[in-house]
Amino acid sequence: MTPTLLDRARAYLQTDIEQLTRIADTLDPALADAVPLIADCIRNHRKIILAGIGKSYHVGAKAAATFTSTGSPAVLLHPAEAPHGDLGILCDGDVALLLSYSGESREVVQLVPFIRRANVKIIAVTGSTDNRLARLADVPVCVNIEREACPFNMAPTTSALVTLAVCDTLAMLVQEELGFTREAYGRLHPGGAIGETLRLRVSDIMRTGDRLPLCGIADSVQTAVLTMTRCKSGAVGIVGPDKRLAGIYTDGDLRRTLTRTAQLESCTLESVMTPRPVTIGPEGDVREALRLFSTKNIDDLLVVDSEGVPVGMVDLQDLPKLKLLNES
Repeated sequence: MTPTLLDRARAYLQTDIEQLTRIADTLDPALADAVPLIADCIRNHRKIILAGIGKSYHVGAKAAATFTSTGSPAVLLHPAEAPHGDLGILCDGDVALLLSYSGESREVVQLVPFIRRANVKIIAVTGSTDNRLARLADVPVCVNIEREACPFNMAPTTSALVTLAVCDTLAMLVQEELGFTREAYGRLHPGGAIGETLRLRVSDIMRTGDRLPLCGIADSVQTAVLTMTRCKSGAVGIVGPDKRLAGIYTDGDLRRTLTRTAQLESCTLESVMTPRPVTIGPEGDVREALRLFSTKNIDDLLVVDSEGVPVGMVDLQDLPKLKLLNES
């Protein structure tokens, strides 16, 4: 039976998966030597120079962007332009990350003596340890694959992918080594979905007004159920005569109440509510709200002002649409 387009697509992707797995299983120990070299460079307020030719140049462009966005300034150097003035970006103490799967790319190899004159350390990412570029590097990192996804085993498909994966891995390791924080990441990403999420406060996403489910301590459980239904919420905040938060009553509490009585109209919330619920302030960080949901094992978080008066509620259902990543 003739393979379909999807069958062939899966086969190409499977080649990539197998070779990435192979790289992970046989990871070159030299990668560990490259991390402190780059980290020290950044600590000394220097930068990373990425260079490659052909597809490796484009891999280098993406890698430079990843390094820069995670606190390690990096620039891209085109080997063909370097001898015509672009070598001016090299500074004493920089680190050059040279990419060439064959390790024999003439334009990249010819960069080495110019880089050496600038007292710049060289990390080479190549497909073997037996090539000119690897032999000239201070730290050669091998990313050998068995074959390309290309049906002719010629186009740099899988080799480009694993080179990029190793560069990204280096960036993450350096980020950890430098102690790069989520807050620092936020400062470098003020735009887009990431930036928007990192800037959000609880007041930006909390339910207010008609969507804020509140009842008094003297109200009945039946009133609480009607309020939850109207507000499409899984809980109601319970306030005392002074309007301050006194407790919370959730749909889980309702199930427990029903095991004791079916007379919801005569059962007051004061007798069944959970007092002193977990709360957060309206100026709190959305990430802190996410942490509370995770650590306190709750689904509804009441927002109170400085006087303890409820001003909003955050439902766990409101968070999945945000680009929030929980810290391990």
